Amino acid sequence: MPSIPELFAMMPSRFQTGVLDKDKTYYFSLGDHKYTAFLGPSGCRVETGKAVENADVVLKATPELFLAMVTQGKMPSAWDIAKGAIKTNDVSGLADLGKLFRFS
Repeated sequence: MPSIPELFAMMPSRFQTGVLDKDKTYYFSLGDHKYTAFLGPSGCRVETGKAVENADVVLKATPELFLAMVTQGKMPSAWDIAKGAIKTNDVSGLADLGKLFRFS
């Protein structure tokens, strides 16, 4: 399983072009790891840290849960949400990650 930094380094090459019809920003806060992904119809660019004030989709999760979601397709359980292991402002945007990237 890749580390969080390795996973984000792979994102541009694993991005599925043509899935989005407009630009979207994702901000990821995964423990000590913070990344901003700029996604659009034709590509993906990732920056370390919080590069925008208001991202379209904000995801805060434990690094372990995020890696399981992305690499194994594990969806967060009600318990994960209740104990605060994952938080988002856009559940559908979170669900789109599986369509936007080939990781599994």
